[in-house]
Amino acid sequence: MVIIGCDYHPSMQQIAWCDNRSGAQGERRLEHASGEAEKFYRELKQRGVEVRVGLEASGHTRWFERLLAELEMELWIGHPAKIAAQRVRKQKTDRGDAQLLRTATCGSCCGIGIVWCRCGRGSRTSCSPSR
Repeated sequence: MVIIGCDYHPSMQQIAWCDNRSGAQGERRLEHASGEAEKFYRELKQRGVEVRVGLEASGHTRWFERLLAELEMELWIGHPAKIAAQRVRKQKTDRGDAQLLRTATCGSCCGIGIVWCRCGRGSRTSCSPSR
């Protein structure tokens, strides 16, 4: 499974990812207007890669949530205040946020105190928060 921490902005997203099978990891900035972000996730789906995306709750992510649902990718939405409380460095950076979200989204990191909703906003009935 590829775990992606996504620091989402209306025009772009900074991601930090890791493949928990191979151990490969990396970081990348994906632009929205050019279609780069959508192409990235569609290519993962086309290759048959299982994906989990961790994201801070935000009001500007609807299209992205719909895309992940269409591609049948797992989405974990975290509470921004809980995520911010976990920052070691108080200086906020896009790279640092993406790395924190990636780490927090890994199944082995459940003890860091972030409450996740493992669903998109459109499926509230099946939404079950987890730690």
